[in-house]
Amino acid sequence: MSLNSTYFSPTAKTTDTHCDKAQEPRMLHDSPQNKSECGAVRRVSREWWLHVGLLCIPLLAVYLHIPPPQLSPALNTWHSSGHFFTFRGNNVFYKESVGIVGSSDVLLLLHGFPTSSYDWYKIWDSLTQRFNRVIALDFLGFGFSDKPRPHRYSIFEQASVVEALVAHLGLSEQRINILSHDYGDTVALELLYRSDHNRSGHVTINSLCLSNGGIFPETHYPRFVQKVLKDSGFISPVLTRLINFQLFSRGIGDVFGPYTQPTEAEFWDMWTGVRINDGNLVMDSILQYINQRLKHRERWVGALTSTSTPLHMIYGPLDPVNPHPEFIQLYRKLVQRSTVSVLDEHVSHYPQLEDPTGFFNAYLSFINSF
Repeated sequence: MSLNSTYFSPTAKTTDTHCDKAQEPRMLHDSPQNKSECGAVRRVSREWWLHVGLLCIPLLAVYLHIPPPQLSPALNTWHSSGHFFTFRGNNVFYKESVGIVGSSDVLLLLHGFPTSSYDWYKIWDSLTQRFNRVIALDFLGFGFSDKPRPHRYSIFEQASVVEALVAHLGLSEQRINILSHDYGDTVALELLYRSDHNRSGHVTINSLCLSNGGIFPETHYPRFVQKVLKDSGFISPVLTRLINFQLFSRGIGDVFGPYTQPTEAEFWDMWTGVRINDGNLVMDSILQYINQRLKHRERWVGALTSTSTPLHMIYGPLDPVNPHPEFIQLYRKLVQRSTVSVLDEHVSHYPQLEDPTGFFNAYLSFINSF
């Protein structure tokens, strides 16, 4: 009997079973022919897995070096209308629009993780009709900004990036209104701490509006992938390479409401912003902000509870990361001077994208109240 007929014929299962039984001690006395056939089957099996492994290596190499998607027309317009400035040798992207004439009000927008300044595009035009200057940046490691690696990303550094941008734009003496979201909320709290303590180079904050940021570690529930990436040590760089559009869009979709999901094009714009400059490879480093929130809770929550700066919170109550009512009850308890806008029950973690009209009206009501 030939090797091929033994391995691929219907009798192969019988031979395989016989080989398995041959490993049981003192069960059967195999003939030399049976032993030879069993050994041949095992050799073929080993060779097959070796060929599979060799085939997978180049396929995996190609997969891990897939170039980022091309910019959509909308994202390309956003990029081409922006500018760059240099912070400690890295290029940082920002976008600025001059809006209403006769007002000196300046608004600075701080985006969340893992997205970019493009998060504000749905309310950008409306904001420019209220403020003289509207400014948004991509934090270091996000969007169109540089994404150095290896690099120790921190909330403190991102606050310094914001201060450098304000100085770059000649606004150091100007009172700035800040509107922030998610990751940007924590950066805003560090800026608030520096402002209230009159630190050198600080941004003078006129007002602060937060939205759906995990500012309280005790009510913050990171997604499973976030926890894995931030705490997996030397495995994390491998895991970041395995993130693809399907995994990303599923994860982002989970923090949007069921009736407020992004379109396919919007998912791709978010993913493109991550993939530019290999941003997926720095996610594990950036995610250390979750641990920083816990470590520096007293500093940042303390700044929030002790400030005299006008405060507001816009909250999407369906947020699984900062769940209702746990999060908002704690916020109201600790930050009693702040006003709060709770949006429609279907709005989740990205309120400015899920309900741009409700979000803008809530912010406009706050900013016109003082």
